[in-house]
Amino acid sequence: MAGMTILERFRSLHPKSAALAGRARQAIPGGITHDIRHLTPFPIYVDRASGPRKWDVDGHEYIDYWMGHGALFLGHCHPAVVSAVQAQVARGTHLGGSHELEVRWAELVNRLVPCAELTRFTMSGTEATHLALRLARAFTGRSKILKLTGHFHGWHDGVVAGVAPPYDVPISAGVPDATLDQVVICPPNDAKAVDVALESGEIAAVILEPAGGSSGTIPTIPGYLQELRRITTEHGAVLIFDEVITGFRYAPGGAQEYYDVTPDLTTLAKIVAGGLPGGAVTGKREIMSMLTHRGDPAWDRTKRVAHAGTFNANPLSASAAIATLEQCADASLQARANKTGEELRRGLNDAMKRAGAPGVVYGEASIYHVSFEGKPGLAGPDRPRRGDLYQLLRCALLNEGVDCSQNHGWISAVHGDAEVGRSVAAYERAFRAMVADGAFKG
Repeated sequence: MAGMTILERFRSLHPKSAALAGRARQAIPGGITHDIRHLTPFPIYVDRASGPRKWDVDGHEYIDYWMGHGALFLGHCHPAVVSAVQAQVARGTHLGGSHELEVRWAELVNRLVPCAELTRFTMSGTEATHLALRLARAFTGRSKILKLTGHFHGWHDGVVAGVAPPYDVPISAGVPDATLDQVVICPPNDAKAVDVALESGEIAAVILEPAGGSSGTIPTIPGYLQELRRITTEHGAVLIFDEVITGFRYAPGGAQEYYDVTPDLTTLAKIVAGGLPGGAVTGKREIMSMLTHRGDPAWDRTKRVAHAGTFNANPLSASAAIATLEQCADASLQARANKTGEELRRGLNDAMKRAGAPGVVYGEASIYHVSFEGKPGLAGPDRPRRGDLYQLLRCALLNEGVDCSQNHGWISAVHGDAEVGRSVAAYERAFRAMVADGAFKG
């Protein structure tokens, strides 16, 4: 395939994926089921996966850094998780009632997460942040929330503002202005701005990704979380850590254990459900108890926070979650993944330099980010991001046997030296291909 461009080679390697993409565009809006899976000219279609690897419908093997969008900290098809789910599916997938597994699952979350006193399950991270904000509003009697630019909390109406540059434009159409008016936006890493905003007395909660916006793409500076804890306490606002990504990844107790800062509420998804659909809100008893039926008609009808969901804490997700969290309680897994993350980031930076590609690879714990613009400043990227470059990088990497998100990847506890070595070599070839294609000119 010498002499081919990256995209020419990509198309030649993936004819079956191309055919499936054509079928998908006739049956599914845009041909994809999650915005982040959009890829030009078309996405690959995956057939199976095991450990840190997966195989597409064209028979190509990849070292995987998607890892279920960060959900599969134990790798694909971990034997304990597979066994637990197989046993449960034969006993029932939806029992239409309470069951012991949901109790065991909640007990594990409450034991591992520092802020956790009571836990309620949802079916996704978006649902979890939606419920957490409703709890905060009901608890405080205030209507507004404060979020930080560049921080992502799902796709529901209340959090689509201030996610991506230009920050004054929501990431989605179809959201009423009246809803957006209830959201106060502050720059990240600016505790003074949050302090000033909270002086109005109208803000129910401050919500943020504790390790930094967009999976740590905009890193959090030392001391910032401690300042937010002090400020929110002083103003009577609920501090919510969105640990959908960092929960059980940075440490058994998540980023709040890693940074030693305890919020009032935490939202969880991904790892919390062991790679199956599921999420959770956990936190202080007095706030979480807003969900409790008291048998008082006035309270139950007008004060209590309502929450439903057909598949909340379903036994399949619960069985996968228990098997996963029992493993994640062993801090040596996070220590190993974090060490692998350090080695991979170091190797990728060296590969980038050898290939003559601009930019930097950075990150924390078991997450890495590739930036052709350089590491973001304290308030976020200081220049527009070239989305086309990251799409091209992903195609180049797929050509070389690595799959990841367009600008970052999640490392599991089962990635090891062999995967790091192969990945660094693949990234270097991909960077060199981009240079040869003239991607960085102009």
